[in-house]
Amino acid sequence: MVGRGYSIFDTAIGRCGIIWSGTGVVAVQLPEAREIDTRRRIFAVHPEAREQRPSDNAELAIDGIVSLLQGDDPDFSEVSLDAGGVPGFNRRVYEFACSIPRGETRTYHEVAKALGASGAAHSVAQAIARNPYMLIVPCHRLLEAGSYADRLSPFGGVISKRRLLALEGAHPVASKTLFEVLLPVAPPRPST
Repeated sequence: MVGRGYSIFDTAIGRCGIIWSGTGVVAVQLPEAREIDTRRRIFAVHPEAREQRPSDNAELAIDGIVSLLQGDDPDFSEVSLDAGGVPGFNRRVYEFACSIPRGETRTYHEVAKALGASGAAHSVAQAIARNPYMLIVPCHRLLEAGSYADRLSPFGGVISKRRLLALEGAHPVASKTLFEVLLPVAPPRPST
């Protein structure tokens, strides 16, 4: 194979995409609302990739992703990743994310502290937001302070962290509504 390839494949949540090189998986794209939008996202980020039959490594990743989205617990340890363009700190965050057991979560602060960079919670959040290996690197297990799980990743399509965690049996905290945030600080109503 020359350059990068990509393939679109069926899962329980829709048609996902995977991009790979001769080194390993470059990125995973979860489904957008329509397949054409998933393809557009792939082309926007990887215009050099050509649609082709998945490599053996990409097929191994696809099988794991399909299994995970059916609620199973696949092992991605044999899937090679192409981390050529991934900064070193991000790689460390992704390795840590892979060590978090299924159904458990950690906050960005906990990850930063575990990596010996206790003041780097924002950097952890940035690394997770840039995770190209959706599901293979389970970034949905890393949450902001308060364990809120309502964020979407650029590669996450229309799938939220909350939905992915629900597949694993985790129960993250729901984000507060505007009403819940403002009610405690609202001035008391005058008595009439």
